[in-house]
Amino acid sequence: MDLQANALDERGMVADFTEVKRALKAWIDETLDHRMLLHKDDPLAPLLKRQGEQFFLMDDNPTAESIAKLIYRHARTQDLPVFEVRVWETPTSCASYRE
Repeated sequence: MDLQANALDERGMVADFTEVKRALKAWIDETLDHRMLLHKDDPLAPLLKRQGEQFFLMDDNPTAESIAKLIYRHARTQDLPVFEVRVWETPTSCASYRE
């Protein structure tokens, strides 16, 4: 995640990464981690729900790009000065999102 601001805070930082992690980690753990990510129209969703499986429905296909966008938008709702979010699929491949 890249952060950006027009000025540094009183500590000389855009944001404290510990605070950024705290603001996002719980949401990511509760919402995305260890869950199947599905498009909201996926025909498996009703079956998985009946089986009590944990999953998360997305408005877009669950690509790395869409996941980066989802995290970016959540970070913005937390008033974090996020500029760009990158999601790594492999050690050499990532997707990023910024507005």
